[in-house]
Amino acid sequence: MAPPPGASRPRPSTRGAATNPPGRFETLARVADPEHVDPPADPDEPPRDPRTRYLRDPSRSVVATNRSPDIGFDASVNPYRGCEHGCSYCLGPESPVLYADMGWRPLGKVRIGDELVGFDEYPVPGRVRKLRRAVVRNVWWSRRPALRLKTKNTEILTTAEHRWLEAFDHRWARTDQLFPGRLLRHLRVVEDEPFDEDYRVGYIVGLSLGDGTFRYRPGQRSDKLGNLQAYWRVALIDQEPLERLVEYTRLAGLRCHLRPFDPGAKTRKPMWKVETRALDALRVIHGLLHDERDTRGYRRGFLAGFFDAEGHNGTSLRMSQLDLGPLERVQKYAFSLGFDFELEKQSDRASSLRLVGSIADRLRFFSVCRPAIRRKMDAVFGRRLRIDPDPIEAIEPAGEADVVDIETSTGTFFAAGLATHNCYARPTHEYLGYSAGLDFETKILVKEGAPALLRKALASPRWRPQVVALSGVTDPYQPAERRLGITRRCLEVLLAFRNPVAIVTKSAHVARDRDLLAELARFDAVSVLVSVTTLDPDLQRAMEPRASRPAKRLAAIARLAEAGVPVGVMVAPVVPGLTEHEIPAIVKAAAAAGAGHAATILLRLPHGVKALFEDWLARHVPERRAKVLNRMKALHGGRLYDARYGHRQRGAGAFAEQLHDLFRLSCRRAGLHEEGPSLSAAHFRRPADAQLDLFA
Repeated sequence: MAPPPGASRPRPSTRGAATNPPGRFETLARVADPEHVDPPADPDEPPRDPRTRYLRDPSRSVVATNRSPDIGFDASVNPYRGCEHGCSYCLGPESPVLYADMGWRPLGKVRIGDELVGFDEYPVPGRVRKLRRAVVRNVWWSRRPALRLKTKNTEILTTAEHRWLEAFDHRWARTDQLFPGRLLRHLRVVEDEPFDEDYRVGYIVGLSLGDGTFRYRPGQRSDKLGNLQAYWRVALIDQEPLERLVEYTRLAGLRCHLRPFDPGAKTRKPMWKVETRALDALRVIHGLLHDERDTRGYRRGFLAGFFDAEGHNGTSLRMSQLDLGPLERVQKYAFSLGFDFELEKQSDRASSLRLVGSIADRLRFFSVCRPAIRRKMDAVFGRRLRIDPDPIEAIEPAGEADVVDIETSTGTFFAAGLATHNCYARPTHEYLGYSAGLDFETKILVKEGAPALLRKALASPRWRPQVVALSGVTDPYQPAERRLGITRRCLEVLLAFRNPVAIVTKSAHVARDRDLLAELARFDAVSVLVSVTTLDPDLQRAMEPRASRPAKRLAAIARLAEAGVPVGVMVAPVVPGLTEHEIPAIVKAAAAAGAGHAATILLRLPHGVKALFEDWLARHVPERRAKVLNRMKALHGGRLYDARYGHRQRGAGAFAEQLHDLFRLSCRRAGLHEEGPSLSAAHFRRPADAQLDLFA
C-alpha cells in the first residue's frame, strides 16, 4: 500500500506501523522535553528507537470520565498520551438532542454507541448536505465558562468555542463569532411525551385498522358449537410493531404472542403475526376498537400504528388504503396535531394521504407520533438537509457551568433544534495534532504532574470514591515509566487514599509495583489484567514490536499472584482468522501462571486504524489478509467496524458466538472466572495532609 500524500518520512525500525498518515489537527502548543529520553534497552525487550520523543503534557486535570456501558469503570487516569478532554466544544447537559429513533432526550443522558440524527459536516463539492445517522463515539463532562444562546425558537447553554451551522452562507461559526440577527439552521424540538394508556389504545386501534383482521360480534359463542370462528390477527413483515402490540395488549390484560405467519403466495418475505381466538380477549379488543378517545395521546398512538401498518417514507411520506374511512380519520387526527396531510383519491386502487411540507415536517411527525418500524424512519437518512432559519436574539454570559462534550461519527448533531458541530475529539493522537500512525508510536505525551493532580482530585470533597482505571486510553507502563515512575507515584496516591484501581497493561513491568498492589489488595482495592494477544513470539514481535514478550507477561502474572495481587489475563485483541485459535492455550497458560480470572475483546478498527491494520496485514501476513478482513466483516454486518455499544467489542452473528463460546469453555476448563474481583471503596479515606492540597 502506497503511503498517502504527505507521508514521506522513512519507516523507523521495530515499529508496528509503516506509514504516517497526516493527522486531522495539526496545530497544538507542544513543549519538547530534552531530558526525556529512552532508558537503556532491556536485553529481553525489543530495541528502542532513538527517534522516540517524549513531550510534556501541560494538562491541569488528570481524572477522565466516560459514559460507556462497554467499560466497567467511569473514571480513569492516563499518565501517558492522554488528551484529558481538552476539547471545549461543549453544551449544557439539559440540551435536547435528536436521536435516530426520532425522540428528543437530554444531552446529559447520551452514552457511547447511541445513534443520533446528524448530517454532513461539509457537503460533497457541488452537492448539498444530507441527513446522516451519527454514532456517538465519546462523551466527556467538564466545567467551563458558559454563554446562553437565545434564538426566536429556542435557547441553549453553550461555550464560546462551540460551532453552529449558519442558515444562508452555510458556514460554521463559533458562538463568540455570532451576534443578534444572524440566522442559524433549526429544527422544531418536540417535547418527549409518554406512551400512556391512551397512546397504547390508539396504537392498537391504528395498527388493527391498518393491517388487521377482526372477526367477532358481541355475544358470539364458541365455534365448537357450530358458529363461525372468531379471531383477531395483525400480520406484518416487520416485527417491531408486533412486539409493541404484544406489550400493549399485555398491559390491557391480554396474553398474545408473536408467531410466524404463512401468507401463502402473497409474499416471499417471512411474515409474523399477533393473533388471538379467545372470546374473552376478543370482547376486550372489541371494546378497544370502539373506544375512540378525544386525547392527544390517543391520536399520537393511532397515527403511529396506522403508519406502521400502511405508511411509506420515500420521496414523500404517505399512508395508503382502499377504505377512505380510516384515511379521513388519520387526516383529522393529524390536523389536530399540526400536520397537513393531503388526500389523493384513487378510483381503481388504494387512495393515499401525503404529508405536505419539508423533511423537517417528516422528522417532527416521527418525533410526535413515534412509530415502531425503524427501517421506515431511517429512510430520512440520505435526504437533503432542508430546515428553517432561526434568528439569534441574544447571547448572554451564563457564568461557570457543567457542560458536556460528545464526538459523533458525522461530526454533527442537533441540539435544542440547532444544527451544530460536535467536539474535535478523535482517536487520541489525531486530536492532539498527530497522526494515528507512526506519530502514535514515536511522540509520547508525558503527564509529569499526574500524581499531584490525582492527589488533588481525590482530596476534593466533590470526589465520589469509585474504581479508577489505570489507564483508560493508553498503557500506563510505557517504556518511559522505567525512568519516570509516574504510574508508580499515581499508585502511591491511590494507596494513600485507599481508592480502588483497575489496571490493564501489556507490559511485564507492572510486576515492579507488586508491593503497592499487594497493599491495595488488603483493602479489596485492586485488580490487574495482563493483556496477552498471542503466545507465538514471532507473531507478537510483528503485532506488538515494542511490548513485552509473551513469556515475560506470563512471568509477571506469576509474580503478582505470588504477592497476593488479584491478577487475570486479558485475551485481547482477538484477531479473527489469525489468533482466535490461541484462546484456549492463552487461557491455560495464564491459569498455570496464577491468573484467577480472564476477559476478552475482539479487535476494533475505528477511524484511521482500519487503513493501518490493512497495511500491516499486507506486510506481515499477506496470505491471511483476505481471511482476516472477511471474518472482521462477518462480525460487523459486512463492515470492518461497528461502533455501537454492546457490539463493538463483541461483534454479532454465528461466528461471534463461536468465539465467545470458545472463550467461555476455555475459562471453564482452566478454572478461571469470567469476571474479575469485586473492588471496594469502603476503605476510602482522605489523609490529613491531603486537606492541605485543597488550598494549594
